Amino acid sequence: MSANPDDGLETLLAQVRTCAICTDLPLGPSPLLQASATARILIASQAPGSKTHEKGRPFDDASGKRLRQWLGVTEDQFYDPGLFAILPMGFCYPGTGNSGDLPPRQECVPAWRRPLMQAMPQIELTLVLGQYALDWHFGERKSRTLTETVKRWQEFWPDLLPLPHPSPRNIRWFKANPWFEKDVIPVLQERVRELT
Repeated sequence: MSANPDDGLETLLAQVRTCAICTDLPLGPSPLLQASATARILIASQAPGSKTHEKGRPFDDASGKRLRQWLGVTEDQFYDPGLFAILPMGFCYPGTGNSGDLPPRQECVPAWRRPLMQAMPQIELTLVLGQYALDWHFGERKSRTLTETVKRWQEFWPDLLPLPHPSPRNIRWFKANPWFEKDVIPVLQERVRELT
């Protein structure tokens, strides 16, 4: 009898969901992620915000609403782990600083990121949201700024797509870069339809 390829991932997810490496989190450890052995699209994001921490579901906020609009999917589709994996750089809410949420905690990457990525070899499209996720997924291939990297999106397509964070805090970026929603979003939505 052959082993179920999802068994290893489910064991790993159970370990992540009970992770308590960070003992000094302001709201305590509560890892938020979504993954399966069938999802073909990975959303590599930053870290949960306080609202999503409270709700216990990634992107259950204004950022998630905009992201679902970009993808052209319903809430049910988005939260189907068989379709979408959601793997932030930091799994727990990191707290707030002077200018918004603190950066993702660094403990998650060495402890969990590679094993989780290796357990999902079926991923065909990785959407990379925000600077911290760009740093890890693009490394030296990224440009000096997020905007410059996003403008080069076709160089990485159709496997990898750099995106600005869909946060309402980025409304100025969206207004200053109308080409993004005009040129990138329709192509993204077509690819999402192919993969879901």
